[in-house]
Amino acid sequence: MLLQKLSDPDVFGSFNELQKIQNQLTRLLTAASKRSTGDFPPANVWTNETGAIVRCEMPGIDISEMEITVVNDTLTIKGEKCQIESETQNSQNIQQAQNCLRQERGWGRFTRSLQLPFAVDAEQVKANYADGILQLTLPRAEADKPRRITVSEA
Repeated sequence: MLLQKLSDPDVFGSFNELQKIQNQLTRLLTAASKRSTGDFPPANVWTNETGAIVRCEMPGIDISEMEITVVNDTLTIKGEKCQIESETQNSQNIQQAQNCLRQERGWGRFTRSLQLPFAVDAEQVKANYADGILQLTLPRAEADKPRRITVSEA
């Protein structure tokens, strides 16, 4: 009986279908785990003795929806990435006809906090947004800057 089932050509067809389902589940779970890491927007951070520069990739973000806060040594960026209406219309039309093969561009609310190695002078922070890149200049707080101590002879 087992030998008869194994020799049935449909066994391999069923196996291929199971393999396709497994691949789709793997892709779905991988995409979900990437979105849940909280690593949006991706950021590069440079520091020196006087402060830090942070650059974040944030294409398609409305700057009126951005909220940037600095508390001591923690920078927080909040906002919302909206789905482009033409994408919504296209995906609705496509979904009526077939399944979505790949969806890598996410949307929705996000919060990203970065801890810096020093306190920031929040009054002097500068933010610029151009071509989908947010650049923040974060000067180090005066009280947190290293001070050279002179030694006098006794």
